[in-house]
Amino acid sequence: MEIKPIGYINTPFPTKFGLPRQGGVCKSIPATLVFEPEFRVAEALRGLERYSHVWIIWGFSENTGKDFSPTVRPPRLGGNTRVGVFATRSSFRPNSLALSCLKLEGIEKTADTGYVLKLSGADMKSGTPVYDIKPYLPHIDAFPNALGGFSTEIEDYTKSVVIPSELKEKLPPHLLECLTEALSQDPRPSYIDDGDRVYGFPFDKYEVRFKVEGKILTVTEIFEV
Repeated sequence: MEIKPIGYINTPFPTKFGLPRQGGVCKSIPATLVFEPEFRVAEALRGLERYSHVWIIWGFSENTGKDFSPTVRPPRLGGNTRVGVFATRSSFRPNSLALSCLKLEGIEKTADTGYVLKLSGADMKSGTPVYDIKPYLPHIDAFPNALGGFSTEIEDYTKSVVIPSELKEKLPPHLLECLTEALSQDPRPSYIDDGDRVYGFPFDKYEVRFKVEGKILTVTEIFEV
């Protein structure tokens, strides 16, 4: 079976670094799904506005063509412990497919790209291909008593984020909230813990740099690029 993208995602993150590791973890991260021309039809979206959340099936576009490995090293297990690839949501998969449940904020019609989906809670970088959309059904898809495997047993990596007031002023409020939420998840690989090292990543039209010491993540620079 051959599949092709029905559209592409736009987010404030042009690269993988800085993104949350799961969809819905950072609820303020916005995303826009722009459809390919053949799918920009109102009929394909009829009724979707009645749902609050959608499943997005998308692709790990930077990991294609890599050899299959039956085990992977999840970052949150320190990057050294191996578990089966099918017991993880690792991006290194046989078919490089991903699944995220995002909040549907609205459906808009634009002059240049037709109908687009406005989403939040994204865990994808800009340019990510989307292969399908399915509505989230709370009476079927939710299992409150389900087991979470090792994901419920690992260390809490969240950080308290400190952004100096003079740097906060450089960002509009909606981007400041999005950045703070993303940084609180500590985007560094969990096996790296260097209090003197400065990390950085592009965010929207800015470059963000930060340091981490213990449970405190401090933003040191924000500048336009």
